[in-house]
Amino acid sequence: MTAPQPIDPKWIGHELPPSVLPIERTRIRFFAKAIGATDPIYTDVGAAQAAGYPDLVAPPTFLFAAELDSGAIDSLLDDLGIPLPKLLHGEQGFTWYKSVCAGDTVTVHSRITDIYAKKGGALEFVVKQSRVVDQNDKLVAELRSILVVRH
Repeated sequence: MTAPQPIDPKWIGHELPPSVLPIERTRIRFFAKAIGATDPIYTDVGAAQAAGYPDLVAPPTFLFAAELDSGAIDSLLDDLGIPLPKLLHGEQGFTWYKSVCAGDTVTVHSRITDIYAKKGGALEFVVKQSRVVDQNDKLVAELRSILVVRH
């Protein structure tokens, strides 16, 4: 059996293609139901508007779906030589600057900020940071995720 090749640190600084995601009511409702979010601002337009929003509000973790939908993450895994069965979800975090509502369109700009190994190379970590802007180029959120590769 051939030993796995470590992820080349040349990928640090690599920028993924921008991912564009139109925010739709149906997706917000589906996502809210899937994660068990029960606040009516996620499912009832009247409740969202009564709370001061123009339309349904996207739950905080909703934005992580943009790069999954665009195929950017699949492409990144291929580029880095990470087989899907070896991939673990390490961590994710976000800082919100403004709410995202149905009718908005967001664009995610991501880059790899670090690659490192632990446990003698048995685990490798890929740190990705993202900036999310709306259709007016206003900063909506900053996201951080860590992918873990087990060898």
